[in-house]
Amino acid sequence: MIHTRSLLLSIAIASFGLIGVALYLQHGLDMLPCPLCVIQRYLFIAIGVCALIGAYGKPKVGAGLGLLAALGGLFTAGKHLYILAHPGLSCGIDPVETFLNKIPTATYLPFLFQADGLCEDALAPWFGLSIPQWSFLWFGLFTLSLGWLLIRRTRR
Repeated sequence: MIHTRSLLLSIAIASFGLIGVALYLQHGLDMLPCPLCVIQRYLFIAIGVCALIGAYGKPKVGAGLGLLAALGGLFTAGKHLYILAHPGLSCGIDPVETFLNKIPTATYLPFLFQADGLCEDALAPWFGLSIPQWSFLWFGLFTLSLGWLLIRRTRR
């Protein structure tokens, strides 16, 4: 049987690991993040923090808040995939980018939260999938895992 704390810690490690991968893609492979990518970074961090809160505090609260962040990530990654599937649409230099680049986290941590890229630049496959497809997959896994934690019965 999978223990709640172990699963929440695994989710936290995976979500923070994905931020590490995003930083490698940005700084190692010069793939600048677009506004939707930056929003997904915030959501991965939120999932990780909520999972840690759940692992060391109240599991249902952490899983519930993490589930909300994962659902937001599914929506954001889905929108990103929709934009990539419809070349006439774009994101990049728009009000969302301006807003994201002016909030304090982007000002103080530009290496992590500065949106400088275009959504269309995420098409290059990485291990067979585009970056938004990987994000959608991970957000889906987190949604299923956190949802399972919320609905399962715990034995005492």
